[in-house]
Amino acid sequence: MQLGARWTVGAPPHRSVPAVLHEVIVEVEAEAGRPNASWTLTWLEGRPRLSLEGELRLTLDGSGDPVHVAPGSASPLAHALPTIDEDDDDWLG
Repeated sequence: MQLGARWTVGAPPHRSVPAVLHEVIVEVEAEAGRPNASWTLTWLEGRPRLSLEGELRLTLDGSGDPVHVAPGSASPLAHALPTIDEDDDDWLG
């Protein structure tokens, strides 16, 4: 199990954030222009999910490459994260 973390914009990323995301975090912070914002790190199926003020911004794809999600865009994460089958509980009925 991996625990999540929070830190403020401009501070070094939490120690559990993969190094490949550190440079991208700096880019997103500059792009966002929100110096008082906070990052939230959570984990889903072993992959980090980084949100800036509640908006998913960064993760890693299946190859370990950074995936940057522009705010308000249709999520390009469909290929990077496992899909959820809304009907996966059919066996209950």
